[in-house]
Amino acid sequence: MAASSQDPDKRPDPDALLTLAEKDRRGKLTVFLGAAPGVGKTYAMLSRARRLHEDGVDIVVGLVETHGRSETADLLKGLPILPRQPVNYRGRVLEEFDLDAALIRKPRILIVDELAHSNPEDARHPKRYQDIEELIEAGIDVWTAINIQHLESLSDLVTQITGVTIRERVPDTVLNKADEVLLVDLPPAELVERLRGGKVYLPESATRAVDRFFRIGNLTALRELALRRTADRVDDQMIDYLRQNAIEGPWASGERLIVCVGPDPLSEKVVRTASRLASGLNASWIVVHVEMVDRDAGQGEDQQRLERTLQLAQQLGADLRRVTGSDFTEELIKLVRREHATQIVIGTSQKRPWYSLRRRTLPDALAKRSPGVAIHLVPPDQDEKKRPFIFKPIELSNAPRSLLVAAGFVGGATALGVAIDSFVHLPNLSIIFLLAVLSAASYGGLLSALVAAGLSTLAYNFFFIVPRYTFTVAEPYEVFALFAYLGAAVLAGSLAARIREQAATARVRTIAMQALYDFSRKLSGTVKSDEVLWAAVTQLQASVKGNAILLLPQDGDLKTQAAWPPDTEPGVTDITAARWAYEKQEPAGKGTGTLPNSRFHFRPLMTPHGAVGVCGIEQGDTALDAAGEKAFSAILDQTAIAIDRARLSKTSIEQAARLEGERYRDALLSSISHDLRTPLATITGAVSSLRTFGDKMDAESRDDLLQSIEQESERLSRFVANLLDMSRIEAGMLRLKCDWVDVADVVRASTDRARKYFPGRVIETGIAPDLPLIETDSVLLGQVLFNLLDNAVKYGGTEPINVYARRDGNEVLISVTDLGKGIPVEELEQVFEKFYRRGKADGRAPGTGLGLSIARGFVTAMGGTIKAESPALKKRGTRIVMRFPIKEMPGRDMPCREDAP
Repeated sequence: MAASSQDPDKRPDPDALLTLAEKDRRGKLTVFLGAAPGVGKTYAMLSRARRLHEDGVDIVVGLVETHGRSETADLLKGLPILPRQPVNYRGRVLEEFDLDAALIRKPRILIVDELAHSNPEDARHPKRYQDIEELIEAGIDVWTAINIQHLESLSDLVTQITGVTIRERVPDTVLNKADEVLLVDLPPAELVERLRGGKVYLPESATRAVDRFFRIGNLTALRELALRRTADRVDDQMIDYLRQNAIEGPWASGERLIVCVGPDPLSEKVVRTASRLASGLNASWIVVHVEMVDRDAGQGEDQQRLERTLQLAQQLGADLRRVTGSDFTEELIKLVRREHATQIVIGTSQKRPWYSLRRRTLPDALAKRSPGVAIHLVPPDQDEKKRPFIFKPIELSNAPRSLLVAAGFVGGATALGVAIDSFVHLPNLSIIFLLAVLSAASYGGLLSALVAAGLSTLAYNFFFIVPRYTFTVAEPYEVFALFAYLGAAVLAGSLAARIREQAATARVRTIAMQALYDFSRKLSGTVKSDEVLWAAVTQLQASVKGNAILLLPQDGDLKTQAAWPPDTEPGVTDITAARWAYEKQEPAGKGTGTLPNSRFHFRPLMTPHGAVGVCGIEQGDTALDAAGEKAFSAILDQTAIAIDRARLSKTSIEQAARLEGERYRDALLSSISHDLRTPLATITGAVSSLRTFGDKMDAESRDDLLQSIEQESERLSRFVANLLDMSRIEAGMLRLKCDWVDVADVVRASTDRARKYFPGRVIETGIAPDLPLIETDSVLLGQVLFNLLDNAVKYGGTEPINVYARRDGNEVLISVTDLGKGIPVEELEQVFEKFYRRGKADGRAPGTGLGLSIARGFVTAMGGTIKAESPALKKRGTRIVMRFPIKEMPGRDMPCREDAP
């Protein structure tokens, strides 16, 4: 931080500081990383745990798998162990980690082994790493262990190295967010010896393991992966430290990757390769899918593969982008420039010999239009089958209709051509068949266009090319013309069919946009929450083709407020998933990592003020496609805004009613306050006594009654004056008569007045001899001082009251100090509020609570400041401090301001 004070440009990275603050709030994750089973991860973890336990640290074993190793089981002795939870799974009883028991126990450190483990189907989370994330959110430090082959981004490499498919995988973000990664290493030869000695697996399994997985070459490669990944993690931690402390370093802070994916199988490998590249460069990366605006997003296997690829990218820590455009290369270049990307990662396949003749390849186009940006090409695996090239997908479900359409148009064109040819011989009758091909494409699609082109070629040859009524072509130029016609017909038909498909796609999107527009208009004219909710569930059900339900908080829990169909009822698991989505503000239920067995997929309704509710849709086994996801998200956003608007509208109405009630309360307090009725009662009683017993009283008694009348009248006059002054301040009608005032004169006059009203109190003054004149209203300043003295008399006990005036820099400081019990810190500002009163020892609050409020209003109007300090002297008492600016005196008769609201 010293460097930061010397150079203002060298400041800690705000994002790094926010990350550090977030980590301080959460628990800490420690990962023991190994290259392969048997290197001693669990042993090292338990050995360290025993040392901490002997030092008195609250460390508990949540779950540890010993795999029959006696030396590991011996380390568990003496450590507190959390009981496991029995779970019925496919006719067997399994003992699983008890997440809820761990949250209730909440130790300082919890050991949960086997990070890549999959939980039973009815568990809250499908994966154990998700259990650990919940523990960390609860503030519990967690120790766990994992082998390098279980990392998601490395699973394809491990499969290539070992030939074994890794099914238990963990997103790389789990390891990236770990606070500490400890590498447990063992040379491959020693690990093989441990395996053969039965210290890793049982003897009957050890031989198979040595022959398949535990070969020296495999272990060496896995060891290198573990060492490299640990080194990358250490690099990340060092860079975070440098950025948090504003220390310059050699890291490449500007690297940013754009990764292109699609529905093809190669995209998964592209994402994994990009993840490793981003990790090595310590760079952020964005995975983008460009959807053509003139093409349908599609359904089926390709769309599901695309969704799985995007989900994998998100698990590996990438930001996702879905871009819609008409030119793939153009949209990608725009994104690269907008995100200031430095590298592009795309998949590539073997070029077909004719492809370069048809168009420039994507890498070539990107290299030409984005100079300075590195382009990484990810080739397919050697054993991967090439996807067969299809000129254009043809829908065969309507093939009979397409054939009939083609035959009808070609037959009509043939009849028309024969009729025309019988009256007049035309050399360009082929145009009639071309029109037939275009018409077939418009009505029947691509298949109709291709069939119509073939039939038209045959019909034109048979009926109009000499020799007629045969398929023989006599002249060579007629052969050329025939094939040229066939090519033109196919091309024209294809273009017409594409235009038809684009029109159909545009029509579907227009219908969806119109539905969203109608929904938004409906919400904009709705202010009642019930109408908003019913409109939302009906729109959701129509858009996603599944039952929809909305739950809002009520009486401390989520309650179903609207559902469509109306008889839709959530189960116990569904309610639990909804609560999770609301509390954690993240998706839960079907298709997520939390309670996936729920029938509904729940998402929170988010607004700038937080979550206002939860929406659930009952979907099938497949996730929403891109169009459905967009519609779902748009409806959720509009619904959340509408609910928030309705809630704020209701709150504003309640607030207005509350303010109106407060005005009535103020008027009531001002008119019937106890401290207003008391002087009136005293005066009335004294007058009644004088009138009734005046002749019978001695002179001393009459003087006492008259003095009481005088004092209470003056007290009543002060209260009324305070009310009038407060009304003037609030109405903005306060008029100042400013002049150059001697503060010493005002202090003396105010203290003399206070001594007269409070003869039994000692008021001491201290006035500096060099006080300059200040520009203010002497009458208002005197009233403020008197109010402060009156307040000190009420709350200051019997100790003397001190009034000081001195110069402090360019200001004149006036303070009134008492030695009462003082004011709590949280009330130092509240004492200046209207009608705020602190009670005496007997519980009665003296005064109207206007004195200090009027004092602040007067002081602010005169251009000064006032504040309360407590304790003041001897760790008790209160000091009210006023400050007024010192100005040059241009002339004795020049006023400061005509008026001040």
